[in-house]
Amino acid sequence: MDMDIVTLKSFFMWCTIINGGIYLLWILFLLFAPDFVYRVQSYWFPVARETYNAIIYSFLGLFKVIFIVFNIVPYIALLIIG
Repeated sequence: MDMDIVTLKSFFMWCTIINGGIYLLWILFLLFAPDFVYRVQSYWFPVARETYNAIIYSFLGLFKVIFIVFNIVPYIALLIIG
């Protein structure tokens, strides 16, 4: 398959939309149902609430950085050069 700039733009656009949706869903769950999310997670992995908060927000921050670097930045770069 030949990867032209239009295909790459479309790929990174959909990656950005899908990963942005996952990120938004994750934030909404943590904003509106933090106790539910904690109960579900602590059922499988017993951990103190303070530790859980530190871990979940660290993962949220890591996901955001990876999302920006590997989805948004390449998409914007392709828009600029395309």
